[in-house]
Amino acid sequence: MDSFFRTHAYLVDHLDLPVRRALMDEIDWRQPLIGIKGTRGVGKTSFLLQYARDNFDVRSRRCLYINMNNFYFQGKGLADFAREFRSMGGQVLLIDQVFKQPNWSAELRRCHDENPGLRIVFTGSSVMRLKEENPEIGGLVKSYNLRGFSFREFLNLKTGNQFAPCTLQDIVSNHQEIADAVLSKVNPLNFLQSYLHHGFYPFFLEKRNFSENLLKTMNMMIEVDILLIKQVELKYLTKLKKLLYLLAVERPSAPNVSQLALDIETSRATVMNYIKYLSDARLLNMIYHPGEAFPKKPARIMMHNSNLMYAIYPNRMEEIDIMETFFQNALWAYHDVRIGDRVNTFLVDGKYFRVCLEDPRRPAPDVFYAHAALERGHDQIIPLWLFGFLY
Repeated sequence: MDSFFRTHAYLVDHLDLPVRRALMDEIDWRQPLIGIKGTRGVGKTSFLLQYARDNFDVRSRRCLYINMNNFYFQGKGLADFAREFRSMGGQVLLIDQVFKQPNWSAELRRCHDENPGLRIVFTGSSVMRLKEENPEIGGLVKSYNLRGFSFREFLNLKTGNQFAPCTLQDIVSNHQEIADAVLSKVNPLNFLQSYLHHGFYPFFLEKRNFSENLLKTMNMMIEVDILLIKQVELKYLTKLKKLLYLLAVERPSAPNVSQLALDIETSRATVMNYIKYLSDARLLNMIYHPGEAFPKKPARIMMHNSNLMYAIYPNRMEEIDIMETFFQNALWAYHDVRIGDRVNTFLVDGKYFRVCLEDPRRPAPDVFYAHAALERGHDQIIPLWLFGFLY
């Protein structure tokens, strides 16, 4: 146990996370069982360590971070470890990559049942379905999603400001006032291109080639998160990777499932399942018409965020595709994003939005325009960068 506390103390002491994630203040930390899901690379480990650093003195040994990659847990169950930690006065156990532990959901249930008063916070892949696929903990766990940096978080990091998040209603109703407050301190457009290229994943802070690191992370999403958690046989790995590439190099559109099935030599049903897996891994987003959902074919497939676009096909991108990807990525987690029945529109929570690169010639009175080149908007024309302040 002492070695785990030493590792915990070292990691907390050497944590370098210069921006506070918005999710930190959204979680009810009093819950006995909390799951933090997120795609690989968004900073789940740093998030756990930041919580430990900000709330517990390492000398008290009341909070402990552990990672299921440790071979120790191949010989000792998680429930037994939790019992020992609790007997020493432990209060909060932070478990990273819980899915690496065999029978992890049953082990978490034992940890909860056998250790009254012990709070457990664990991380898992975005591919996991905590409530639907794990009945042992489905009724107990409170699940949250950690996303990559928002443009607001990126801007705060780069400029030292403390801009607060806005609601979509705030942006629609008061975008001029909000923009004025931001523009009095910084011009966001000076930072938007950097964010589009490398700002979503926190590992841009590391002194390594970002694109190479992202490509490595994308491969891990498929090779570990999808194959391991979804129990896909290794021989189908190349089909998954080829499917992702074929979808990525096409402009955002409805997938031609029959052609894709021929291209990767599998069935239409398997193609749709693979697309769902890639979406769960936060490599793609499936955008549907109102009232439709999986397993129906989506109306449009888009990359999950613009960083992925630059990593896969930097020389084949249209500017409007990049900006629309930024827009839907900023909105999808907390809002219902659909394809609108108007030309080139999204339907977000029942309101029409259109991303544009220049002033619309005849603005429709019931459409909000997200203008990519504007610092400050007017009427229903809103600067696109401002949608990056939603979290």
